Amino acid sequence: MPKETNKQPIEAYLREILPLVDREIEKIVPRILSPEWLEKTLGKADFVYDPESLSNALSKPIWDLLDRGGKRWRPGLLILSCEALGGKKELALKFTPLVEIIHNGTLVSDDIEDSSEVRRGKPCIHKIFGIDIAVNLGSAMCFLATPLLYNNYYGLEEKKLLKLNNLVSQEVLKCHAGQAMDIYWHRGQKYDVTEKEYLQMCAYKTGTLARLAAKIGAVLGDATQEQLEALGKFAETIGIAFQIQDDILNLTGEKFQQGKGIGEDIHEGKRTLMVIHSLHQESQPDKKRLLEILNSHPEDQATIVEAILILKKNNSIEYAKEKARTLVKNAWQQLDTRLEESQAKKTLKSFADYLIEREI
Repeated sequence: MPKETNKQPIEAYLREILPLVDREIEKIVPRILSPEWLEKTLGKADFVYDPESLSNALSKPIWDLLDRGGKRWRPGLLILSCEALGGKKELALKFTPLVEIIHNGTLVSDDIEDSSEVRRGKPCIHKIFGIDIAVNLGSAMCFLATPLLYNNYYGLEEKKLLKLNNLVSQEVLKCHAGQAMDIYWHRGQKYDVTEKEYLQMCAYKTGTLARLAAKIGAVLGDATQEQLEALGKFAETIGIAFQIQDDILNLTGEKFQQGKGIGEDIHEGKRTLMVIHSLHQESQPDKKRLLEILNSHPEDQATIVEAILILKKNNSIEYAKEKARTLVKNAWQQLDTRLEESQAKKTLKSFADYLIEREI
């Protein structure tokens, strides 16, 4: 993949779809949960609903997070995957809440698990609303968009509905499996993580919702099974590359715009691709010191910088950048011949370039 890419068209595309996606999300999860919404979504109450409490514990914190922004690139991937197969943008747009609500739910949970303080420039949801509400919210957001399917809001044929239901269930489970691996590793309970294990973790933790987005778009666009799998693999690889780039930005300073300090991953003891690469180099003193730092979860910036310097010394940051580019390049080659030429296909290719070369 080329190192230089024209970011403006992709950024403009994401800015264009953001309000459209949020409008669809608000149809599924309104800012105020009415008795009518509750009955439509949850079924008729045996006794009586409490809309005010449910609004304050569900929709209010959801919209607190969503209103902070975010790239909405997964919905963009869903729409482009559908359009690249000749499907309709209008239909694809209606199903974007399935990935965006789930994604934001994982952020709520992730911030609790990482003891994070800030998300998108504001205190994390658990810091504002409490850990109890945030824990419940993180899991609830995995299901809040599923009425799209079980109520069949848009009249899809049963075969497509079944396929989408199966996709959502499988991918959400994989997402939790990826997070489980990541948590176990950065607690220092596995010292010999391999590169392939790391990539599988990323494929599940970050790649799974990208894969889900692309496959939903593919189903809506009437993809063949071959096209479905190729699009899913390409999107999964974008997710892996996105995670690698996210890890790189965490060490190079640009993540201050996201309200995070340099090297937060070092403090958390995360086994990123750069750490794994560095630990497999021959220098035993470097390896020993890097492990000591990661397992001590340092707070002071000097120790964090020391770890970053070890990674730089071993060329681990450059290695990770090149690995991300190579993975996406290879996945695109598998997809390229399975899609007819179109503007959506061109945008899909540029989209991948943008996500792995971004600076924030």
